[in-house]
Amino acid sequence: MENRKVLAEYKYELKPIIRGYNRRTLYVNLSTLEIKEKPVSDMMIEKFTGGKGFDMYLMWHGVKDDTKWNDPENEICISFGPLCGNTNYPGSGKSIVTTISPLTGIPVDCNVGGHFGPYTKFSGWDALEIQGKSSEEAIVFIDGDKGLVQILSAPDTEINSHILSDKLHEEFAGGEEHLQHVSTVSSGTASDHVEITCLNFSFWDKRRKLARLKQAGRGGTGTVFRNKKLKALVVKYSSLAGDTNAPEDIETLQNTGLKLHKEIEKGDSSQCHMREMGTAHLMEIMNDYDLLPIKNFKYGQMPEAIALASWEFKKLFTQGMPDGCWFGCSLSCCKAVDDFLPRTGPYKGQPVCVDGPEYETGAGCGSNLCIWDPKDVVEINFYCDTYGVDTISFGTSTAFAMECYEYGILNKERTGGLELTWGNADAALELLHQMARGEGFGLTVGKGVRKMKEIFAREYGADPQLLQDMGMEAKGLEYSQYMSKESLAQQGGYTLALKGPQHDEAWLIFMDMVNNLIPSFEDKAEALHYFPMFRTWFGLQGLCKLPWNDIEPEDNAKTDEPAKVPEHVQNYVDIYKAVTGRPLDKKELILQSERVYNFQKVFCMRMGKGRRIDDVPPYRAVGPVTEEEYLSRQERYDKQLQDKLGIDPSGLSTAEKMALTRKHREDQYQQLIDAVYKRKGWTPEGVPTLQHLSSIGMDLPEVLEVIKRYQ
Repeated sequence: MENRKVLAEYKYELKPIIRGYNRRTLYVNLSTLEIKEKPVSDMMIEKFTGGKGFDMYLMWHGVKDDTKWNDPENEICISFGPLCGNTNYPGSGKSIVTTISPLTGIPVDCNVGGHFGPYTKFSGWDALEIQGKSSEEAIVFIDGDKGLVQILSAPDTEINSHILSDKLHEEFAGGEEHLQHVSTVSSGTASDHVEITCLNFSFWDKRRKLARLKQAGRGGTGTVFRNKKLKALVVKYSSLAGDTNAPEDIETLQNTGLKLHKEIEKGDSSQCHMREMGTAHLMEIMNDYDLLPIKNFKYGQMPEAIALASWEFKKLFTQGMPDGCWFGCSLSCCKAVDDFLPRTGPYKGQPVCVDGPEYETGAGCGSNLCIWDPKDVVEINFYCDTYGVDTISFGTSTAFAMECYEYGILNKERTGGLELTWGNADAALELLHQMARGEGFGLTVGKGVRKMKEIFAREYGADPQLLQDMGMEAKGLEYSQYMSKESLAQQGGYTLALKGPQHDEAWLIFMDMVNNLIPSFEDKAEALHYFPMFRTWFGLQGLCKLPWNDIEPEDNAKTDEPAKVPEHVQNYVDIYKAVTGRPLDKKELILQSERVYNFQKVFCMRMGKGRRIDDVPPYRAVGPVTEEEYLSRQERYDKQLQDKLGIDPSGLSTAEKMALTRKHREDQYQQLIDAVYKRKGWTPEGVPTLQHLSSIGMDLPEVLEVIKRYQ
């Protein structure tokens, strides 16, 4: 550390946490080098709870109505929640990152694992708020052992996360015995050049003796981070214990966690196999149900996809090793490929550890590009991570470019010599390397789908309607990796998600399409109210959603509402009360989320978006864009014309059938939106009503001021 200058420092008093809260947040301004603490008020806890709620509250008061992603006042906020960091209940190590996104221009939130969040919380802070831009490369270091925050110079040239994080762990640990007590946040060289980027949160794997990475992946978080000239965030905390969160009732917390540990031990091998394959277990399931994205979401299944089945990734994952991204999580879904040898790029032939691939990466960077070799998917996964590129946006953006290449919108001259044909893993990898080098057609793909549509229409004369129909983005964010054509509820779940089409708000495909549990518009609207609220709650508390429904009690199918996993919902009520000592029932749980969810909705409106006009999906998310797509499922689509519209398809041309199908499906989507807005307490234009905001306790003066602009 002797090569680093101390640009600013702040000494603070180390205090014990009280029932999950520190009652203070940390503010760092990189422009002015100001470091200070801010109090957490009773109002913040009552209205915003923690986690994403604190992030949104801090960022609201830090930015202006017209703040752009690269303005100095844009903030990166990282918060943790009152349940974050407990080691008794599986999945309790999550952080939430928020910023104004370079892709969407509105707040984006990302749920991420790793040790940074819990360690920063136990160092004394309920949230970290970073504003301004440094005049030189900088590191923010939080020493939770000494009560010290420093802004340090970072003159070393290393950026890419798999190397940088290892180095920073060794530098700041102060000895091998403390490597596991350090965590970092970084991005990579691509974040200096493109916008589809992520942040990497580290945790030291003492068995592998290296720092592993988890991603805050959506919306360009890495681009904002590097625009501020942040090399890394580093935290050190050495005193973790089972009661560091100072719970009110540790016995209930321990007993509830023990109950879930036993369910995982007994049931995982017959349910989702998370310990063996993580979320990659979904690959063949999605293909079987015609839900796996293939060729830019044209198709949902293909015989070749069996090459990416979970058992193929299982062969690559190291087995028999505990793999949790936070202590005490026996679900152990954080799989890794050890000693992988990249065949391309700057780390060619160098053994590396690759976290994942998880399902989203396997589908987005595999099946959606028709890349069928699991090792190619692993290599794309590795370079995305270390360069700081979001695998979901990369896969969806590259698939869009490949389809444009198929139609002649792009050619080798326009791509700088790259043959962006389906299945060309070498070309996909070269796009990544170009993003990292800041050159070539990779810079165009790195702008994301929305900007590519504008460029291709303007510069190459492409049909804007075709580009709009097949470009899988909404609000400026690329779609995650599920086919929603046959699930109206999932279409709404994607497009109504506040930050853009990400499945973490509502994943309703099986309820809707497979099990037909929500047949009416009202049923779908109820699901699109409850599940986004329930999933939002994880982000308020610092929890992972996987232990909720990727492992289920043996008798769950016999309950009245198996999709909600009622026993686990009760678990969350119990552990919240056990940690905080505050009253909670299942109704108040939803209200906690509803307050923050509606606040974020109004935040989007404050930034000029967030109404009905912004909740429009690309048609490919709704139905067949091309004749090729229609004909691939002709029997299904013809039958729907007959059964749902009473139209005999015989004698009609494919174009005529497509037009009728489109009119029907788009009308169905609009009726869904009407029902969802009504259930959420919003106007037909998607604006929360004053009455609804008052009823949930989110009628703060600054919120009502924004709402009144739209009355």
